[in-house]
Amino acid sequence: MTTPSKRKGDGYERELAKYISDHCGLEASRAPLSGGGKVGMSGGADLLGTPYLFVEAKRVERLNFLEAMRQAEGNIKKTRSPDAAIVINRRSRMKTGQSLCVMRLDDFLRFYKAFLAFHGYISGDDNRL
Repeated sequence: MTTPSKRKGDGYERELAKYISDHCGLEASRAPLSGGGKVGMSGGADLLGTPYLFVEAKRVERLNFLEAMRQAEGNIKKTRSPDAAIVINRRSRMKTGQSLCVMRLDDFLRFYKAFLAFHGYISGDDNRL
């Protein structure tokens, strides 16, 4: 039997996977047994099918982002994932697209540099970071 907060979190993971899939053309999904307390079958990330992102989804009113990032980074280390940790949080009465995303600056800059190179703002052969 699951608790209301567990059902709320599970629902947010499904909602987030659908939102990312619909907006990015991916087939993201909620990881099996996500939030079950063990890093195993799901690989530790809350979502599957999000290349380069190790998603830690949280649907709570008050979130300790540093603790959530520590959890994601710990799971990355255990699974030896090359993905970048990202914590995504939505509060009640927020639309999914208004969720907050938090990641380490160095990880963000890798994505931002790729975006800038794609749009011609910088050369794509700069390998710093």
